[in-house]
Amino acid sequence: MKLNLTKPLIVFDLETTGLDLVKDRIIQISYIKVYPDGKEERENLFVNPEKEIPAEVVQLTGITNEQVKEQPTFKQLSAKLLKNFQGCDFAGFNSNHFDVPMLAEEFLRAGYDFDFSKCRLIDAQTIFHKMERRNLAAAYKFYCGRKMEDDFTAHKADEDTEATYRVLQGELDMYAPGKQEEPERQLNNDMDELAAFSKTNDNVDFAGRIVWREMTDAQGKVLADENGQPRKYEVFNFGKYKGWGVADVLHRDPGYYSWMLSSDFTYNTKQVLTRIRLREFNNRS
Repeated sequence: MKLNLTKPLIVFDLETTGLDLVKDRIIQISYIKVYPDGKEERENLFVNPEKEIPAEVVQLTGITNEQVKEQPTFKQLSAKLLKNFQGCDFAGFNSNHFDVPMLAEEFLRAGYDFDFSKCRLIDAQTIFHKMERRNLAAAYKFYCGRKMEDDFTAHKADEDTEATYRVLQGELDMYAPGKQEEPERQLNNDMDELAAFSKTNDNVDFAGRIVWREMTDAQGKVLADENGQPRKYEVFNFGKYKGWGVADVLHRDPGYYSWMLSSDFTYNTKQVLTRIRLREFNNRS
């Protein structure tokens, strides 16, 4: 099924030196840029991580230190990627949990404040897990009718990206209204709806150090906004201020902000915290 897009969609996958958002780096990024008119552009880039690729990652991905040592660093690629990604939504497989947070970290390390909160983030894995609860290979067989190993090599970002794109199209075909009797098993070809369906937590930052909490009145009743949706505010999800409103902590203990900025938190967590701090400062001015 052709995707019903209102702006370009970046379907992408990363290979990295590991799973630590603070310490690990991208070694391969592959993406398909799909335009509302159906036009598709593909890019497959190897990246010098400026650190050793662990042996287990080399074995898993087939990407060697020798292969990437003459490749550009992410910082060198970042301006081009930023230009290509501006104004786009993003889709991937497990992307909301890892690939988007890692990409956000790399942009921030390169000095670019790419605001993913303004993008619709669609995770084909979340859609699949909520509907069928299996992995990419099973998703490919289920939605595309073929074994993934017959068409692709596992753990290659460019091939996983192609498979993910086909899975997302297959999901929209299978769960289109009229093809499923149960309303809860129907999905519209709409990026807003898919992004909402892909969301699995109330994290404000990608690492989940700050989360959303519903606002209540003195009787414990949830307060609603002008659209009838629950009003929410940011609270810390760790440490001595766990459960406290972020804005309250910033007013009561200003030094906590400085401590977090100098500590081993992700750049994205610090970015979110700084935005809240600036918002509160402007609101009080």
